[in-house]
Amino acid sequence: MFAYLMKARSFQFRTLFAAALLLLAASASFSQNDSPLPAPTGHVNDYAGVLDTATKADLEKTLRELKETTNPQVEIAVVVVKTTGERPIFDYSLAVARGWGIGSKQDDNPSALLFVAIDDRKYFTHVSKDLEDELPDGIVGSLHRQYLVPEFKKGTYGKGISDTVLAYIATIRGKGNVSGNTNTATKPTVSGPGAGTTVFSIFCCALIIFIIILIIVSRGSKGGPSSKDRSRWGGGGFGSSNDSGSSALPWIIGGVLGSGGGSSSSSSDWGGSSGGSDWGGFGGGGDFGGGGAGGDW
Repeated sequence: MFAYLMKARSFQFRTLFAAALLLLAASASFSQNDSPLPAPTGHVNDYAGVLDTATKADLEKTLRELKETTNPQVEIAVVVVKTTGERPIFDYSLAVARGWGIGSKQDDNPSALLFVAIDDRKYFTHVSKDLEDELPDGIVGSLHRQYLVPEFKKGTYGKGISDTVLAYIATIRGKGNVSGNTNTATKPTVSGPGAGTTVFSIFCCALIIFIIILIIVSRGSKGGPSSKDRSRWGGGGFGSSNDSGSSALPWIIGGVLGSGGGSSSSSSDWGGSSGGSDWGGFGGGGDFGGGGAGGDW
């Protein structure tokens, strides 16, 4: 009997020892600095397919505008997966936040990651060290309970995520980060015509009218246009090379229109840079130290 008990205990010890080795091996294979997910394609990455196209596009636009209109720039990412497997959601999402380099490489690099595992019914928001003043753990948890959890219980994941992200943004802006970055701040100067440009345009238009009147009066004083002149004008012609006044008009008009077109072009260029479909990646920061909050529903 004693030998049997010793044998049983020995078997239990070996089993526990093997399980501990497996756990150690599993933990060793996971790194908190390497993302288990592929490279991101935007601020919003839905690997579970729970976000409709319109909701995802709106979220992407909102998060890009947040980055462009904050100083220091705030990067927020959203990730939805089906499950994290055997890995705790905290460790899994922390590896994503660090591995993707969410946030700037600058000294001040506020950023956050809202991570959701649908089948596990768990969520966690990681907040970088430089955003913890605006989004402390208690506030993040409160916003989860107010906006995310009720919608998730109803299965409306898109609304829960969108409302939570908007609550984050309102909280951040409420703490004073509403300044545009350098590029955004210069947009009005480059793209929009100022008072000086408007006065110049009016002056040029008046000059054109004056030149036209001067040409008409000059022609009238010579007894009216000849048949050759009538042919030129009737043919649509400011294009004659024999009349210096007429030939100058296209250049003056073109110069004015060209200057106006330049402003329009600058505006469209700025618009393209701020809201295009191209994805330049996150800033490369990844400065996350465990701040944030999470739970289940």
